Amino acid sequence: MHAVLTIFKRELRAYFATPLAYVFIVIFLALTGSFTFFIGNFFERGQADLAPFFLFHPWLYLFLVPAIAMRLWAEERRSGTIELLMTLPTTTFSAVLGKFLAAWVFAGIALLLTFPIWLTVNWLGDPDNGVILVSYLGSWLMAGAFIAIGACMSALTKNQVIAFVVGAAACFLFLMSGMDLVLAAFRPWAPPVVVDTVASFSFITHFGQLMKGVIDLATLLFFVSLIVICLLINTLLVDLKKAA
Repeated sequence: MHAVLTIFKRELRAYFATPLAYVFIVIFLALTGSFTFFIGNFFERGQADLAPFFLFHPWLYLFLVPAIAMRLWAEERRSGTIELLMTLPTTTFSAVLGKFLAAWVFAGIALLLTFPIWLTVNWLGDPDNGVILVSYLGSWLMAGAFIAIGACMSALTKNQVIAFVVGAAACFLFLMSGMDLVLAAFRPWAPPVVVDTVASFSFITHFGQLMKGVIDLATLLFFVSLIVICLLINTLLVDLKKAA
């Protein structure tokens, strides 16, 4: 755990050592505010909730979170510092976990800075703050899944742009898997169990449950399992690249 904590601090500090962190946070806050109050018709709805705020999170994360994850391993390989990192008295999984946690906490910081929107809805009405809290936790959990996928893609290449594009494409598949447009392509020939399996990978479907304030065990297991599996794949990819 000491090695994980050391790498975590190193990576989190690296985010704020460059303009990337501040640019990301400003863009995230600007987009969430715009989508909530203008595109989401927050005031016109006349309801004291944050449904318009959380509704756009999966799509915001699709473009913004891969930008966080793309540098995790691609930059290490490009600059050659991955060799130095691997010589430290730590395991590959500890390095993977430390990097992931740093990116996840950074995403959490950006999410926490949206608290004025939560204060606004409480000032204007009497919302169910329990539902809002569960939605926040669900959003952060979904961001972790996005980051875990993006980290895997970053381990495949030393080019950050390629890591971003491939990471966003992989995340897009998870977003779209529950859409009728996708499922309609499977229904004519695939048995119901296959269609249901494809639909079960949808981030939007699982996050939608949490947006309702429902802490569903299946949803929590889905996101946690996906994160763990991606971290294990990430570890394998880094070891393969190191061996090569």
